[in-house]
Amino acid sequence: MLAINTVRRAPAILRSAAPLSTWSAIPAGPPDPILGKDWAFKADKDPRRINLGVGAYRDEDGKPYVLNAVKKAEEKIAAAKLDKEYLPITGLPGFTSNAAKLAYGADSVPRNKNAIAVTQSISGTGALRIGGAFLARHYPYSKTIYVPTPTWGNHIPLFKDSGLEVKYYRYFDKKTVGLDFEGLKEDLQNAPEGSIVLLHACAHNPTGVDPTQSQWKDISDIIAEKKLFPFFDMAYQGFASGSTDRDAFAVRYFVSQGHQIALSQSFAKNMGLYGERVGAFSLTTASEEERKRVDSQLKIIVRPMYSNPPLHGAHIANTILSDPELYQEWEGEVKGMADRIINMRERLYQLLSNDFRTPGEWSHVKSQIGMFSFTGLNKEQCKILAEKAHIYMTMDGRISMAGLNGRNIEYFAKSVDAAVKGDL
Repeated sequence: MLAINTVRRAPAILRSAAPLSTWSAIPAGPPDPILGKDWAFKADKDPRRINLGVGAYRDEDGKPYVLNAVKKAEEKIAAAKLDKEYLPITGLPGFTSNAAKLAYGADSVPRNKNAIAVTQSISGTGALRIGGAFLARHYPYSKTIYVPTPTWGNHIPLFKDSGLEVKYYRYFDKKTVGLDFEGLKEDLQNAPEGSIVLLHACAHNPTGVDPTQSQWKDISDIIAEKKLFPFFDMAYQGFASGSTDRDAFAVRYFVSQGHQIALSQSFAKNMGLYGERVGAFSLTTASEEERKRVDSQLKIIVRPMYSNPPLHGAHIANTILSDPELYQEWEGEVKGMADRIINMRERLYQLLSNDFRTPGEWSHVKSQIGMFSFTGLNKEQCKILAEKAHIYMTMDGRISMAGLNGRNIEYFAKSVDAAVKGDL
């Protein structure tokens, strides 16, 4: 009996020891450099506060914008009373077909040969992750991907987690606040044969600096000569210039020159479907038979990752892409968003260069393209703008031009002028 009582008391003795938690040794991770600014902005109650960190479009009143084409597409979807069944592993077939048509063009040779393997993804990030995993598993010539300096911050951990080694090629020239084209060419020419190269198809994030069409042709020649493999990230088609065709130039030119490419697409920016997580990953192949084999391996990657993609956003995008009237309205809205950003660039340039005569050369604000601008502001200037002027941006001086509007742009320019002059 005594032994039984001893056994029964043991749990109480163990409980009193208060063992350490299984997770007690896990260190706190650093805050996300972009989303962290969003949290700081939300905690700031100053009425003058401006959030230029997160890359999401805002209208002239600084509010999130739901496109009219999206609203009409949702009305059509609701009226159709669709079910909520699982999608296939590679997504909604109509959407993936239309996404490929949007990117590669209606007259694309591999598309018309049924030789493009495409899968719906969880926005652009998911597309990149699928692509990284596929290349790490199946690309036979290299497990190294070269990314531009700088690049979107998530590219680096994303590709590393996919199993690829990440290296860099020169891209941005801090002295000119423009493209370091000679450095870019030299680094690609020196990359080992067969290496993977990440290319921003348009509206380079974070710099807003894109190669010209002539420069893209030179890049294509180098990649062909060195037998490099181009992986395009196209997160802003239509959002850069206002034309979906113009923004797809690099992708379509490379394919026309015989390159086999990988492509990541996002519909977050150009359709405003941020939270719907709509994207696509595709690969051009040599034939329909080869495409089927690649498709089968994409399914093997996707199935244990998330099984199959979300339904609603894909229906929205597909409804717009497959309805001629909605498509035309959507293209007009995309151009309207792009034009508003271009107008903000022009206005900011005028304020800094002419009205306030801010020290420095500011023409890069106009020449850069897309949602983001690399202002050239240094870390200390960015820090003081947050602390004294309640203006939030990443510490490398990148701003989202979509966060500026007619109500706040003069305050922003005046604050930048003061920070540059040391008067803030």
